[in-house]
Amino acid sequence: MIKTVGIVSLSSGIIGESAVKHEVNLGVKRLRDLGLEVKFLEHAQKGVGCLADHPESRAQDLIQAFKDSSIDMILCAIGGDDTYRLLPYLFENDELKKVVHQKVFLGFSDTTINHLMLHKLGIKTFYGQSFLADVCELETDMLPYTFSYFKELITTGSISEIRPSEVWYEERTDFSEKALGTKRTRHENQGFELLKGKAIFTGEILGGCLESIYDIFAHSRYADTTELCAKYELFPTLQAWKGKILLLETSEEKSEPTLYRKMLETLKTTGIFSVLNGILVGKPMDETYYDEYKQILLDVIDTDVPILYNVNVGHATPRAIVPFGMKAEVDANEQVIRFLNELK
Repeated sequence: MIKTVGIVSLSSGIIGESAVKHEVNLGVKRLRDLGLEVKFLEHAQKGVGCLADHPESRAQDLIQAFKDSSIDMILCAIGGDDTYRLLPYLFENDELKKVVHQKVFLGFSDTTINHLMLHKLGIKTFYGQSFLADVCELETDMLPYTFSYFKELITTGSISEIRPSEVWYEERTDFSEKALGTKRTRHENQGFELLKGKAIFTGEILGGCLESIYDIFAHSRYADTTELCAKYELFPTLQAWKGKILLLETSEEKSEPTLYRKMLETLKTTGIFSVLNGILVGKPMDETYYDEYKQILLDVIDTDVPILYNVNVGHATPRAIVPFGMKAEVDANEQVIRFLNELK
């Protein structure tokens, strides 16, 4: 189904740096080997400094990716921490709204903010993988579990179901050229864990990286984040969250338990935990604070909303792909999340 992939750098401009050229070349070869044409949008490879200074260029690339009728799939290069700065360039004068239409959009981490932008405009998106983090994996091939979801998405334009991975991998510390072909350390994975509530629940999934969502409400990185996110009403209303399933996963920062609690408490003040049909929580990277996070979730979320933990989505590898805006049925007993494919 997907013939041409457009790669955009909406956060960090890292794929323009020489230090990752060996990864980028590997990723491009893999995409071409899958029969895909690869287009880098105009500013995607301009580098970290240039894109940090020019959020308008990043916004321009997203607009162009929607405008370009030959691009079937918009693939985010990587995350970062300041894609919120694109808001005025995309929402003033309805710049994004004028060109946006249903097209496969895939990214995660800071891209959570872009998912919320597109959700605001009625676009269904896909959360959980990126070009540099997944397609450019330094092993001989993409990680098998990760690849199975990527291949399904480019072949069918959707995802039918998610089941737990049999293994999880430790994060790499060496991404240099000499790491090409080296294997990650792997461990047995224990499957989805139902922390509380009903074993079966349904709803459309929305959410993403907890640290990115927290930044919408707190001046944790940049002084103007909360102001811009509030001005453009980025976070959905309580009514919009009603009946949804919230996805939360944590970043490579491996937030300490005190901060994890603070982030959840901040989210709790929105009233969201009282209106959701369920919560999915991604496996923490390297299983750091695995048990501590579980206990904090149970402490902070004191409603009867079901919580399913240890889902293979987010910063821990391997990674599934989660459709946002598509009806999902979660069955903890059967260890499966099924999607009703309604993408038009």
